[in-house]
This record gives sequence, structure tokens and C-alpha cells, in this order.
Amino acid sequence: MSSLPQLRIPATYMRGGTSKGVFFRRDDLPEAARVAGAARDALLLRVIGSPDPYGKHTDGMGGATSSTSKTVIIAAASVPDHDVDYLYGQVSIDTAFVDWSGNCGNLTTAVGPFAIANGFIPAERIPQDGTVTVRVWQANIGKTILVHVPVRGGQVQETGDFELDGVTFPAAEIVLEFIDPSDDEGDGGSMFPTGNLVDDLDVPGVGTLKATMITAGIPTVFVNATDIGFAGTELQPAINEDKAALAKLEAIRVAGALRMGLIRTAEEAATRQHTPKVALVAPAQDYTSSSGKRIDAGSIDLNVRAMSMGKLHHAMMGTASVAIATAAAVPGTLVNLAAGGGTHDAVNFGHPSGTLAVGASVARIDGQWTVTRAVMSRSARVLMEGWVRVPPA
Repeated sequence: MSSLPQLRIPATYMRGGTSKGVFFRRDDLPEAARVAGAARDALLLRVIGSPDPYGKHTDGMGGATSSTSKTVIIAAASVPDHDVDYLYGQVSIDTAFVDWSGNCGNLTTAVGPFAIANGFIPAERIPQDGTVTVRVWQANIGKTILVHVPVRGGQVQETGDFELDGVTFPAAEIVLEFIDPSDDEGDGGSMFPTGNLVDDLDVPGVGTLKATMITAGIPTVFVNATDIGFAGTELQPAINEDKAALAKLEAIRVAGALRMGLIRTAEEAATRQHTPKVALVAPAQDYTSSSGKRIDAGSIDLNVRAMSMGKLHHAMMGTASVAIATAAAVPGTLVNLAAGGGTHDAVNFGHPSGTLAVGASVARIDGQWTVTRAVMSRSARVLMEGWVRVPPA
């Protein structure tokens, strides 16, 4: 048994949107962990406390949910006209696996404040009072995100009265702009990788389902909640405690990944747990959120429930919110039809914790739909800063 002292690595524990994770400056990591590979993955797994067969993350910084088992690495920008590179690692809870296949839109919110506080933004760009726009290169998917961070007294403003469903306390509002957020990965090289707004998706063991498959924000498979026996107003226990439902939803995810060209065989899905997402859509209905707040159908455009790392998300992923807003803006998608059809520059949708408003700008060019930007408001704050300690490998 090793008796060597633990590694001591500078880190910041931050909440961004409805997620939280451990943030690192890349140059603070041990040299072997500054590049992709087994050493980096092993370090981040140990930081979070995975794999944990008990599902608790007692011996790490993770929170044993997909929203709290996250890591972020920030570096000086490698792309001109950007401020920082943002690399996101989704850490599996019960397996030795870090998924680098997508972005975390929620934690993107915290990237701007982290960049300002850690010296990535020149002092002359930081006003005494005002807003700093941090231009972020999202390195996982190769996209630009603008994070508009409020500043007071020359410091990042963290406190405020902006309320975000899924987060207990109010904070300062941070506006996110996702620029050209369509991910062209997979077959077809378009926002709708199958070339269709709605497909008949054959799912082994489930049947044939109507599905909208889109790559805006994050690859997402949308299906009608009622087609698989749900109302679209479910909270976490209704799905996460139902093993048959989880197996059905995973089968949909695998079938969608194959149809979108994200994987070549069903077996590959195990090495790509973060993407694609599966989301259930339904017309607006009254329901009671997980906090006990009553959501009236008249206050929302539709209901959406989304899966993350094999479980129903407690609120909504930021990247999936981009997919929702984009699909809602395109007439004829399942999301658009659930929202009543027509045109939608923005939607306010219901999720398990409450509601969220997101806007998207789309256009049809040469017969192909494209999205130029998506906008939403979130909040972020530092929870703890200092060093994480990790036993040596």
C-alpha cells in the first residue's frame, strides 16, 4: 500500500446554472494530465471519486448525479479572437470513464467568471461597473460561446436577485450566447443529420417511434412523451425508480445515436454516455414542480423532460435547452408541434424543477435549416476555492 503524500492541485468548485463542477487551470494540472489520455482521465476520476460502486462519491468531490460529477479545464485561447479554451469532462459515477463528447451548457456560465477571476482577461477590459463579454472557445465541440458577466467594483458580481428554477438561491444574472451552435458531427453534416425534421425511428424492444433528431447545442433525440407511456409532466422518481423505463429510454438513445451516425455499433454507446440526449416532449400541461411550485399550462409553451447519463435530469441541461429552442423554431419538428406549431423565436418550457425561457434564431439556406445563435440566462458562483488533494496513482 502506498504511503506517498497526496497531490495538491489548485482548483475552484463552482456552480454554473443547475450544475456544479471542479474547475482547473490547465497549467496547474500535473504535466501528464495537461493533454488528453489515460493520465488525465485517471486524475479527474479520482478527483470526483469515481468509479464508486456505492453511488455516493463519498471519497471525492462529485455529488453522485450527472449534474454534479463534472470537471472543467480552462486554458489560454488556442483560437484567435477568443479569451479562453473551455474543455469539459463528464465523469461517470459507477464506471472508470470520462466522456469528452459534448459540452455542458450550464457550466459554461461559470467559465466567464472563472476566466475573469483567474487572470485570463486583460485588466483594461474589466470595468469598475458594467459587463465583461468573455469569448469562450468550447474545445469539445469547436464552437464559440459568449458569456456576458456582470462586474461590480471591478470584481465579478455573484449575488443578485435573478432566480433560476432548479437553483435554491438567487444570484446575479449571466447571459449566454451560443454562436452557430449546430454540431455537424455524424452523418449528413447538417443540423438534422438524417435530413428529416421527423423520422420513424426503429427501436429494438420498443417499436417504431416518431423522432426529431437534431445536433444544435448537443445531439438530441426528441420523442413524444405519450408515445412511450408518459405524460411529459413526470418528476425524477417516476422515471429514475423505474428500471423498465430507464431501459426503454436507453434503447431509444442507442437507436438514435446509430441513426444520427454518432456511433457505428450499439456497443459503442457505452463509450459515449454523455451524448446524444433523449428528451420527451408534450403540449403544455399544469403540473407541480419538484419544489412544490405550481406550473400553469398557460405560462409555458410546452413540457420537456430530458435524460442525462441514464437518468432523468432534475431540471434541464443548458445544451439541451439550445436544442429545444432550435427545434421549436423550425416548423414541423416534434418540439415545434408540441409547442403548438407556427413560428417561435423563443420558448418557455416546463421541466421538473420549473420553467426556462430560451431563444434561438434559425434560417433556411439552400434548403437546409441552420441556427445562428441561441440565448439564455443563467447564474454562477464560486462555492469553494483552494486545492483538491488526490492520492498519487
